[in-house]
Amino acid sequence: MKLKENAFLKAIRTGQQQIGLWVSLSSPYAAEAVAPAGYDWALLDMEHSPNELTSLLGQLQAYSAWPTTPIVRPDWNDMVKIKRLLDIGVPGLLLPMVETLDEARAAVAATRYPPNGNRGVAGIMRANHFGRVSDYYAEVEKQTAVLIQLETVQAVENAVSYGDIDGVDGIFFGPADIGADMGLLGNPMNPEVWKLIRPAARKLMERGMPVGTLVSDPAFAAELLNDGFSFVACGSDSGLLAKGADNLLANVRGRLV
Repeated sequence: MKLKENAFLKAIRTGQQQIGLWVSLSSPYAAEAVAPAGYDWALLDMEHSPNELTSLLGQLQAYSAWPTTPIVRPDWNDMVKIKRLLDIGVPGLLLPMVETLDEARAAVAATRYPPNGNRGVAGIMRANHFGRVSDYYAEVEKQTAVLIQLETVQAVENAVSYGDIDGVDGIFFGPADIGADMGLLGNPMNPEVWKLIRPAARKLMERGMPVGTLVSDPAFAAELLNDGFSFVACGSDSGLLAKGADNLLANVRGRLV
């Protein structure tokens, strides 16, 4: 048995746009409801959701039957957490709040076995189908997406330097935290936030580095993709559920006489 090709990585490396969904309900059952929808990638969140390894494992299993690539955001850029996530078969990681180039290099190293990094070696694990994937150790580094999340003004201003680090597959801009760092807390769609992000993103694109983000406006998500962003999440499962519930109730109440 050979290691499965990472469809998300192949797509962003060849210039194919990837539409994503944020998955934060922390439930395998909820993941099963959205997994067949056909998004190119899904971000399974551990940073701002009550996800732990057991609930995350169930969501990975739900997505395994569908072509959507699950990317996991751990709660911190921590080598031990990264090791455990990779051992359960996570095909890609979005590392939050990377503030320095050394932190970015450490994130890459945590996904690499020695001598290229410091990932601990497990023999039988879910990631290699319990020892059945014959080329796992040789191929896993090529098939694991390492995405770095920039969340401050300083990080955005140094975006090109992050993009030059060997092993970084994509740069993700976090508009909510960038906005907060600019004094615009709770206003990630403020034009000033995007006046900062878009030129930095353009510089990365010109150097061939895939860039991504999360927005809740589908029209703006399409605009960013059309403008060269490689991977953009256009909403979340929790947002869809909350807004759908609100809209349904308002619809029925509005028809009462």
